[in-house]
Amino acid sequence: MRNTFPINKFRELRTPFYYYDTTLLRHTLGSIRQELARTPMFRVHYAVKANANPKLLAIIRESGLGADCVSGGEIRAAVQAGFPADRIVFAGVGKADWEIDLALDYGIACFNVESAAELKVINELATARNTTAKVALRINPNVGAHTHANIATGLSENKFGIAMQDMDEVIDLALSLPHVEFQGLHFHIGSQILDMGDFVALCNRVNELLARLEARRVWVHYLNVGGGLGVDYAHPNRQSMPDFGSYFDVYRTHLKLRSYQTVHFELGRSVVAQCGTLVSHVLYIKQGVNKKFLILDAGMTDLIRPALYQAYHKIENLTPADESSKEAYDVVGPVCESSDVFGKSVDLCKAQRGDLIAIRSAGAYGEVMASEYNCRTLPTGYITEELL
Repeated sequence: MRNTFPINKFRELRTPFYYYDTTLLRHTLGSIRQELARTPMFRVHYAVKANANPKLLAIIRESGLGADCVSGGEIRAAVQAGFPADRIVFAGVGKADWEIDLALDYGIACFNVESAAELKVINELATARNTTAKVALRINPNVGAHTHANIATGLSENKFGIAMQDMDEVIDLALSLPHVEFQGLHFHIGSQILDMGDFVALCNRVNELLARLEARRVWVHYLNVGGGLGVDYAHPNRQSMPDFGSYFDVYRTHLKLRSYQTVHFELGRSVVAQCGTLVSHVLYIKQGVNKKFLILDAGMTDLIRPALYQAYHKIENLTPADESSKEAYDVVGPVCESSDVFGKSVDLCKAQRGDLIAIRSAGAYGEVMASEYNCRTLPTGYITEELL
């Protein structure tokens, strides 16, 4: 299915704003649930960092997914949205003491631990509360992912996770600490991955590590393989959600699971990216020396991905006077930075001042990363039900 836009309602709203097609979101969640029904040992935790809009969190929680959090604030947001604490996992390379205490107080399902130093602190804080923290160790499998360098996280030398050569030592430490309960292993090789071969390589590495641990009589009950599944930014209408079947089939086929193991996934972008659109309007059309600039009221403060990652988003003119006439524009925002550019030489229906412009596939890492730089107002997020 594809996004549908209530254009007449859009005209009544102050731009820029985010619009979330909740029909598409629910369809996406339904597809994930179908895959989980096929394999009962699979669990999915929605990665809250992708989009923490409380209206979306409520819909995702209703679908039965758990939550993957990377901060104390995200844990609070997940709990407030109704996610059960025993379905919340907590990752992050720099967990502050107050965040660990918060997670312990809530009784979350698992800490994804990223260093021996963090493991010791969790044990100290759990001791002070006379409780036990369930932990999984995040191991860097040294598997390269075909994605942008800034969102590849599985190589051996990385701020995230524990190097493979240190795995046994840190497991021994976890097993020795009285207020830590070792559950298993956690992995995450990167984000916006479209090559299923990357996930096959991860499965092969996990199989190697499990065999190595079993030889030591260390049993891993909990496997968390992270997320990373990408979306089609170029064709949001033609492919409005990822091929979840092929994704989960990789793990069904290539991961050598034991009967006592559960496998946990942390999907974020693939859940919400395609349902979200940043809607703006044209302020000015400026004729340059060799090009035309389409100047919007939305900027990098509303959607930073193009400036941060040189990320591509499909851009559409929703209200052209003439749909048959096309022109090429550099689509830019009002922020006082040269990097405030959404796209260069973008072919659009000929635009004029006041036209509504849609920047597609913006449901992930869009509204959640917005800022008030230049003292700009944060964009509002609307869902389908609010505009009916």
